[in-house]
Amino acid sequence: MDVVLNSGDTAWVLASSALVLLMTPGLAFFYGGMVRTKSVLNMMMMSFVTIGIVSTLWVIFGYNWAFGSSADSPWIGGWGLSGLGSAVESLANNGGVYPIPTLVFSSFQLMFAIITPALISGAIADRTKFTAWALFVTAWVTIVYFPVAHWVFDFGDKVGEKLIGVGYLAGKGVLDFAGGTAVHINAGAAGLALALVLGKRHGWRRDPMRPHSLPLVLLGSGLLWFGWFGFNAGSALGANGIAGLALINTQVATGAALIGWLLVEKIDRKSTRLNSSH
Repeated sequence: MDVVLNSGDTAWVLASSALVLLMTPGLAFFYGGMVRTKSVLNMMMMSFVTIGIVSTLWVIFGYNWAFGSSADSPWIGGWGLSGLGSAVESLANNGGVYPIPTLVFSSFQLMFAIITPALISGAIADRTKFTAWALFVTAWVTIVYFPVAHWVFDFGDKVGEKLIGVGYLAGKGVLDFAGGTAVHINAGAAGLALALVLGKRHGWRRDPMRPHSLPLVLLGSGLLWFGWFGFNAGSALGANGIAGLALINTQVATGAALIGWLLVEKIDRKSTRLNSSH
């Protein structure tokens, strides 16, 4: 039976895409509040410029590299341009046909591509110039994120009974429901590598390095929390029971983590850096 467009699923994934995009400005507030006053503008703009760079690269070639099937390779989707202009009427095809438009699926995946390099910026706070960061983001998403997204998230275009262009890890049975591999491990490894290469901040353990605005940190945390509902529940790619499960798990897990952090702070005030002079 042919799959037809489902307006409810489409509306939910559209809303989820907007929620995930909101996480990047939330991250800007979170990181911006954690650094010293002199670095806040640079820190926040590192997240915002990432939105512009990755969005542009995605529609030019990024989507095809991550989710194309022309190369029929486990390592890269395709080498050509994304060609999203010709996909207006098509339905998403990723291990099977989904009742949502390809452009909606592409938009949702774009928001993951945006926040992944933005996460890295916190690992190099106070230690990089804005222009250098912009060049790094351009190179990193091209060389690292787009191919890795294909490995993990691309379950292939289903043509008849055959799957074409399945990613390497997806083909091995790896199930990354909402970015634990392609987003968080990927960004964490890059952040560690950059921190090791760039070294410590100037004045580390000598100059006071208190967060300049904890209200900004809390505002950013709230926006991230709100965006997680789209990040996790939206990954079901439909308004269904799996989305509901992901949503309630996200709420309860984050709430429990908040209580746990407050208890640790109460028991041992030296356990975090928020009250520290360094």
